[in-house]
Amino acid sequence: MVGLAVRTRETGAVATLQGQEKPLIRSLTGGELTLENTVSGAGFNAIDLLYASLSACLVMSARIAARKLGLIERISSYEVKVSGEKTEHEPYRITRFNVQFLIAGELSDDERHELAEAAEAMCTVSNTLKANADVAFTVSG
Repeated sequence: MVGLAVRTRETGAVATLQGQEKPLIRSLTGGELTLENTVSGAGFNAIDLLYASLSACLVMSARIAARKLGLIERISSYEVKVSGEKTEHEPYRITRFNVQFLIAGELSDDERHELAEAAEAMCTVSNTLKANADVAFTVSG
């Protein structure tokens, strides 16, 4: 099997908030996303982005894992749904992530589980969430 080279790209994000407008998120690579900051509004809020990051990382990792495991030709689609459980009191945080893999194709249940476990093991976002990474702040005016 051919080894896959790890490629990197510039990463990071900047959030800005002007007056009463909705927050704007910009990636260092040029992407933009306006956040929804009301309960009833359509769009992503900050927690949705956390879930989206985990689901996106896992779905992309599943495709890589399928290639490594020799299963890719037998899979027609991948879907990863992420939700979570949030505390009701301060300090607010997500205490549990619920992840559902939907892998369509000609696979056994054992192969689906092996694929999901391999994807989870290589996903940078899930590895970071499990590792309890440090958050380092600087403040300026």
